[in-house]
Amino acid sequence: MRDNGRMTTLAPASSNMLRIGPHAVQPPVVLAPMAGITNAPFRTLCREFSGGKGLFVSEMITTRALVERNEKTMQLIHFDETETPRSIQLYGVDPVTVGKAVRMIVDEDLADHIDLNFGCPVPKVTRKGGGSALPFKRPLLRAILHEAVTNAGALPVTMKMRKGIDDDHITYLDAGRIAVEEGVTAIALHGRTAAQHYGGTADWDAIARLKEHVPEIPVLGNGDIWSAADALRMMRETGCDGVVVGRGCLGRPWLFADLVAAFEGREDYARPTLRQVADVMLRHATLLGEWIGDESRGVVDFRKHVAWYLKGFAVGSEMRKKLAITSSLDELGAQLSELDLDQPWPVGADGPRGRTSGNNRVVLPDGWLKDPYDCAGVGADAELDTSGG
Repeated sequence: MRDNGRMTTLAPASSNMLRIGPHAVQPPVVLAPMAGITNAPFRTLCREFSGGKGLFVSEMITTRALVERNEKTMQLIHFDETETPRSIQLYGVDPVTVGKAVRMIVDEDLADHIDLNFGCPVPKVTRKGGGSALPFKRPLLRAILHEAVTNAGALPVTMKMRKGIDDDHITYLDAGRIAVEEGVTAIALHGRTAAQHYGGTADWDAIARLKEHVPEIPVLGNGDIWSAADALRMMRETGCDGVVVGRGCLGRPWLFADLVAAFEGREDYARPTLRQVADVMLRHATLLGEWIGDESRGVVDFRKHVAWYLKGFAVGSEMRKKLAITSSLDELGAQLSELDLDQPWPVGADGPRGRTSGNNRVVLPDGWLKDPYDCAGVGADAELDTSGG
């Protein structure tokens, strides 16, 4: 899936090493946890294109659901035998429950790395005081980090967060200092507030400020990485130690091949034809069916990826609709075969994709913003009981 395209700015080999505890991540590239997206099949695709290089994190796992062994959650924490290190992202608002979940992961050898979610902006998470709402409550953040790190033993604990709730409630510098003091191994910062969701432009200057503020541990940057060149530019402009890639790889798992090439100083990058994209689409749907244990359900789950894979290609609206309602691999393959599969990679298809809405009101618990040090009323009953975001 490569041609003679040219990368613009190449990274020096010396900048390619990131350490997450005992784990060397080279190149310093991490797949961002995305609800309903970064399940085992999608991680497999991204990992295959990267040649096994980088770090690929599970979608969000709720600590309460894990401790209670929720059936869906137990499926979500499944890792392919080729995945190493195994990386789980946890969400929780109750320190005791978070600690139990981490201890369960350690005792049952469920993962090699634990990431904590303090960045999710969706209402069902923030209205419970979780995700990007939680770092506003400094003592609660500290308690959760303390329980996680204490119970993790030798497993590295990292965290992902946003700048804050909104422009009037910025928390990332305080949260970064608390993380260092509690023994967190690395921090990833999405350069947006919760109110921005995925709109506007990510604030890379905030990533640079966080790196200056917590020089003791690695800082990873997240936000608006649509190409390998963007990743290199972020590291150059912010001084961050690695990048976290989310929406840029939607319908484009081969972006990880580009990233590896760029960080290794090579000038080749993926420009697949529609035929090659169609092959990946079929493989993705097949992997989902195998993972779920039902071909039809796998194809149905795949439907949400169709528009991302076809972004920029000349595919009519009627055919797009047909592809978005397929229910079997044979049907999906037959419809893909009707396309003009010799189309080259579209100009501009490397740009933004996924959700772009911004300036949203952040849904919070009553009185949440009155006092950043008042954590009364936040407990185990605020935990979500299902995983996956």
